[in-house]
Amino acid sequence: MCTVCGCGSEESKVEGAASINASEHTHVHEDGTVHAHDHADDLAHGHDEAPLGVHSHTHRHADGSTHSHAHTHDGAHVHEHEELHRHEPGVGGDLDYGTGPARAHVPGLSQSRMVQIEQDILAKNDAYAAANRQGFDERGIFALNLVSGPGSGKTTLLVKTIELLKEKVAISVVEGDQQTSNDAERIRATGVAALQINTGKGCHLDGHMVGQAVARMKPAEDSLFLIENVGNLVCPAAFDLGEHHKVAILSVTEGEDKPLKYPDMFRAADVMLLNKCDLLPYLDFDADLAEANAQRVNPHLTIFRVSATSGEGLAAWVSWIEAGLEVQRGNRSETVDGLRQRVAELERQLAGR
Repeated sequence: MCTVCGCGSEESKVEGAASINASEHTHVHEDGTVHAHDHADDLAHGHDEAPLGVHSHTHRHADGSTHSHAHTHDGAHVHEHEELHRHEPGVGGDLDYGTGPARAHVPGLSQSRMVQIEQDILAKNDAYAAANRQGFDERGIFALNLVSGPGSGKTTLLVKTIELLKEKVAISVVEGDQQTSNDAERIRATGVAALQINTGKGCHLDGHMVGQAVARMKPAEDSLFLIENVGNLVCPAAFDLGEHHKVAILSVTEGEDKPLKYPDMFRAADVMLLNKCDLLPYLDFDADLAEANAQRVNPHLTIFRVSATSGEGLAAWVSWIEAGLEVQRGNRSETVDGLRQRVAELERQLAGR
């Protein structure tokens, strides 16, 4: 998971902007070894170096698992078996690395350290996301975060959705991919503003990236803001972007048990679009079972069966978006009216002094 393994720490780039996390330098240690790393220019960092005479090595266990630890040259060393390599056998002797407090495994990191890293990363991200959401709410913008695995038809479905709505509401789109601006170009072809975020080795968008995109795009008041996340059913589940709803897309070519295999994503979502339903006559896919599996993970999930090719179900999906837009506009009006009343009350108080 990227909140503990650091895969999201590589260079990311918002289209048209300078690279983020752009500073790279090397360090030479006392023993002559050299390493290089990147860090953001505005972040302080430290280096905890092992003393001379200390090095690490790896042990392989009978079950094939390995662990590493450091020891000194005098031969003394300590094994931290309790948290560093706990392997819980499942049915048939399967290995389950998701049973510890961190629900993940990274070689060389204890469960407690992984939990702390995840908490630190998500706390900072949540602050960015909260600021994004506040900005959306103040301007009556309805924001959706579209998530799925690669190949679900997410971009094609997004294009069809835009075509059905663009004459009714202003739309802005953020596209997330590791590389290329292909999807952003497809969106721009519809006449709608789109901005590409390339995440490099990162496997998801985060609140800071989206905040930068919003600042550059300046979406209109009372508009629709659509985020197409990186194709990944794992890491985006943990990262709030400030959206009002996560929308998970599952295609009928992926398998009915996908929600059970990737429960975090379907639990985090408010809506699931069962896509490519025009292919159902040609596939051995049980749509009812897929929906039941999704609602087993998340009983509150709203599900639409859709097809970007045939248009099936798109009217209901678009109606749901329009209802969300109305709610968001109403909330904004109430906020504005409340502020006006507060200003009027303050003016009366000042006048009475």
